[in-house]
Amino acid sequence: MPQRYRIGVIADTHGLFDLKIPVLFAGVDHILHAGDIGNLQVYQQLQKLAPVTAICGNIDEGRLPPGFESPRTIELYGLRIFMVHILGNPRRLKPLIRDQISQVQPEVVIFGHSHEPFLQRIESILFFNPGSAGPKRFSLPRSAGFLQIENGKVEARHVLL
Repeated sequence: MPQRYRIGVIADTHGLFDLKIPVLFAGVDHILHAGDIGNLQVYQQLQKLAPVTAICGNIDEGRLPPGFESPRTIELYGLRIFMVHILGNPRRLKPLIRDQISQVQPEVVIFGHSHEPFLQRIESILFFNPGSAGPKRFSLPRSAGFLQIENGKVEARHVLL
């Protein structure tokens, strides 16, 4: 029997809990929040839907208690996932972040900050930014995403809000 898991991925909520999220993330096995949560209420609302792993973003400093450190590495459903809020361009990583990723050797890197959805496999690593689920900014779409894990293989996709 195949092992299948669905993970909701969200970032840059900036204090906004979109009412589409409970429907979108209904039935997910876990939720990852890639920072700039904005306040604990957003985190608590997500916890009502599924277990949540969240990291601190640049606007979260002083607003969240300890336990939201970034970067963070987690093992989830057989995958090693590296979470960081500010990554920069995945195609041209700065030496410090490149070294951190090299040490961790993740299958997936989840990041936020840019508000720009990103999905690309670079070498053997899946880099995924779900985009921003917070208030609309710039000309970028509002979005979230999913990781689908089946028998140890992972795929990702974006969903517009």
